[in-house]
Amino acid sequence: MHKVFIGVGGNIGDKQKNFARVRLLITERLGKILNESSIYETPPWGFHSEYLFWNQAMIIETILEAEELLWRIKEIEAMFGRTDDENARYANREMDIDILYFDEDFFETKALIIPHPKIHERKFVLIPLVEIAPDFKHPLLRMTHDTLLENCRDKSIIRKVVLPNS
Repeated sequence: MHKVFIGVGGNIGDKQKNFARVRLLITERLGKILNESSIYETPPWGFHSEYLFWNQAMIIETILEAEELLWRIKEIEAMFGRTDDENARYANREMDIDILYFDEDFFETKALIIPHPKIHERKFVLIPLVEIAPDFKHPLLRMTHDTLLENCRDKSIIRKVVLPNS
């Protein structure tokens, strides 16, 4: 079994419905959700949009190897209308799923870099990670999520989403 940290996010469509649906799809197709952060409302990162994102971090347990996990993630993203268009890397989307960590491994292929190379630059990733695993050490940077957040230069304003009936 592998322990994997993933980030999920989206900024268009019915975000509450999309997050409920992606949670189900993750459980059905990727593995068991061991822990999940609150959902946070965040500004777009890397592009301009009038639509704010919702972002969340999860820890899942999976039998899948990293490349197979990525392939299944792309299938889930496609269910939300996501294409593999390199020009749409920073764009409005219903759902985006990133592998942040895979066990404590590090490797790089054409399709996948683990740990995700921008974790330490993004508050929308770090704040949810601090919530669920503040003392986890980044396998390459050898700093905890708490320390990475303290040193993050991202000045984005991040707000916790309060959902009805939560």
